[in-house]
This record gives sequence, structure tokens and C-alpha cells, in this order.
Amino acid sequence: MSSVRCEAITKLYPGNQGGVRGLSCAIAQGEFFALLGPSGCGKTTTLRLIAGLETPDSGAVFFDDRDVTHTPPETRNAAMVFQSYALFPHMNVFENVAFGLRARRMPKREIPKRVAEALGYVQLDGMEKRRVTELSGGQQQRVALARALAVRPAILLLDEPLSNLDAELRHATRAQLADLQHRLKITAVYVTHDQEEALALADRIAVMKVGEVHQVGTPDEVLRRPATPFVESFLERQRRIEAAP
Repeated sequence: MSSVRCEAITKLYPGNQGGVRGLSCAIAQGEFFALLGPSGCGKTTTLRLIAGLETPDSGAVFFDDRDVTHTPPETRNAAMVFQSYALFPHMNVFENVAFGLRARRMPKREIPKRVAEALGYVQLDGMEKRRVTELSGGQQQRVALARALAVRPAILLLDEPLSNLDAELRHATRAQLADLQHRLKITAVYVTHDQEEALALADRIAVMKVGEVHQVGTPDEVLRRPATPFVESFLERQRRIEAAP
């Protein structure tokens, strides 16, 4: 696992939608860190900058003490689970999970072992030959997670991976994800607009608005001691839920 540090990163888009401005944050090794905020606040942009899928206009991204700002995504030892899962419908489960391993030119004889290991993590053992189009939404989400874990990343990046699941399945999968992250001791950065999800999963949360971080703290800190009026108003609904008899 690795730590992550963003130093004054700025990435702007035409119309100023979804970019970030001078964003700084530090994520510890093995931490589950959530980026929380409304749509368009820059959460996914931040995640993509960490992944190397975007390059900042200014600022720097570090893994441990290594500057990876201009390092290609495939050599960063990070893996991303996309909101849409980004699975290949013409491939079966095995081929989808093996995709990242082949892209990294892993020896062919090692691939079946790594695929089986990853599918075991997400409780999909024995489903290697199933087509992803035959799977439920929850199973597809776990295939996407297995594909990310198969490369044994130091950093796991998750872009609203539960948003396409129904409420009951989302709660169950959330618990499984938290258990898996702690068991593997992997550094995780998790994007969500769901306050309950961030508060339940994260060791610390960065609350964002319009490309800027308004507060970084533990779930209890941001909920009980909001640093700005925006954080207070954004989390007000969750406080009312918790205060209800």
C-alpha cells in the first residue's frame, strides 16, 4: 500500500464544470478516504488525477514520496473501479478480470492463479466462464472490483461503485467492501455524493464544493464540528436522521 498526496492541484475545464482549484490533501497508507460532495464539485476529477487519467494544469500528485504527476496510469500501481463498471460485454468473467494483468504483460501461467485469487476476494469463485451480460448488477460490480484487485494495486480508486445498486444490495455490498479493504490493508479513495455511505465507510472524509475542499476530518469531526457553513448545511440531513428517535 502507498500514501497519496495532492499538492495544490488545479484542473479546469471549459465552463468550469467538475474541475478542481488548488486542491491539497494527504491520504495515509491503508486509509479508507472518501471524497464527498454534490455533483460537479470535482470529486471524480480528483480521483482521475490520482489515477493518472487526467494531468493537472498545475500542482503535483505523490505516491509516498514519488512524484507521479506525469507517470502513465499503468505504471502507478493504482487500480480504478468506475461507476459504470466498464466491463467488456463480449468477454466472460475470467477475461474481464484478466484484462489488467494482460495489459501489464503478466506471464500467461500466472494469470489463472491471480484471477482465481481476485474472484475469491469478492465471493465469485467458480464463475469464470459466465458472460458478464448474464450477471446481476451486484455481481457485475464485484467483477469490476475483482479486476481492480487482480493487479494487486497499492491504491484502490472507487468512483461511486455502489450507485447503480438498489438500496438493500448497496448496504450489503458496502459492508463487504469495508471488510475487504481492511482485510487487504489497501489504501482506498472513494468518491460518493451519499453522506451515509461516506460516514459509514471512511476513516476520513474530504467534503468538497466547486472544486475546493472545505473540510477534511473523521466522520465524527465533519458531522459534529463542521468547519464551514457549506459543510454544516450539506450534512444537516444526516444529522437530523441520526437525531431522530
